[in-house]
Amino acid sequence: MEEILIISNYYPPEKGAAANRIEQLALKLHQNNYNVTVICPLGNYPKGELFPEYKGKFSVTENRDNITVKRLWIYPSVSKNILVRIVSILSFSLNLFFYLLFKKTPQKVIVQSPPLLLSFISVLVLSFKNKKIILNVSDLWPLAAIELDALKSGSFSHKISLFMERFIYKKASLVLGQSDEIIAHIKTISPGKECHLYRNFPDHQVTEIELKTIENQPIKIFYAGLLGVAQGVLELCEKIDLNGLSIELHLFGDGAEKNQIEALISSMKDQKIFFHGMMDRKALHETLKTFDIAIVPLKTRIYGSVPSKIFEYGSLGFPILYFGGGEGEIIVSENKLGWVASVEDFQDLNEKLVEISLLEKADLDTMKQMVFNTANTNFHLDNQIKDLIAKKVF
Repeated sequence: MEEILIISNYYPPEKGAAANRIEQLALKLHQNNYNVTVICPLGNYPKGELFPEYKGKFSVTENRDNITVKRLWIYPSVSKNILVRIVSILSFSLNLFFYLLFKKTPQKVIVQSPPLLLSFISVLVLSFKNKKIILNVSDLWPLAAIELDALKSGSFSHKISLFMERFIYKKASLVLGQSDEIIAHIKTISPGKECHLYRNFPDHQVTEIELKTIENQPIKIFYAGLLGVAQGVLELCEKIDLNGLSIELHLFGDGAEKNQIEALISSMKDQKIFFHGMMDRKALHETLKTFDIAIVPLKTRIYGSVPSKIFEYGSLGFPILYFGGGEGEIIVSENKLGWVASVEDFQDLNEKLVEISLLEKADLDTMKQMVFNTANTNFHLDNQIKDLIAKKVF
């Protein structure tokens, strides 16, 4: 079996799209006769504290579903303080630097970006050792940080970030981008770079739709994922208008805005928003079987970003209410996966909710089957991986 290494800032048992995405990539490569090793931090995300099984340890090597996982020490944090976050990323990045420098590693290495500092250090060492570097870009940094007001344009940090961004794109052997916008951006920096589209398709292995549409019940819209600044779920709860509509909003997840969201919900008189906390992925999917529509929000339009929830929940048969702008709008519209509300336009969103409230459950049932069929035809992870292997990407 050919060896390949994956470097990522997230990996299960951590929660969230990033961890799931890297695990699915690792498992698919293993199924296609690769001996896969993953290097990642000790489990800590999204709470920003080490999981009990990793406390007091400097490094851990474990086997998860035939994937060798090497976890290195990190000072964990989800603080909003940028300096604390930098210290956290540096703690793992420095450990990774020395590991890659002195340990024997496979010739082929997949590097996940962002975090930008992590990918920069990885690419720096791996290029020095003449490895084949497959850069997997899921978001454009520092551009996304500027759009989220997390970084000031023209600042010293911005200039350093731009230097690191240019470096990793130019030194990578090839690039996997999760969106056409990402690839277009990379081509402006490194025009001759070999790039391939790699969507964040799920691997549910569900051949028949399992959703149950319940008559005489409100339409249940849900959000499941990280409750961070980029998702804007707190603002969604503040500005969504469900008055007079037979619609409920259910929230699942954890993150920086969790406490504020809980406080807001508890202060509401007419409670149509419900918070359920973080759930294991399998348990979550089981719970969601009686729900109706997945809402996919972003606080602002982020160039290059395509939320994986479009593919994740579309493949289970959930119609999508998309509220994030960008390339995601095109995917939802062209595949007829549901509704698109203009990003940051809550009036448009609330008008879409009125439109949804007029649907009969039978209409939703039909729509779920159509979305399931479309998603499972067009969002196929196995086919995507086999195509990339045929092109000798890995």
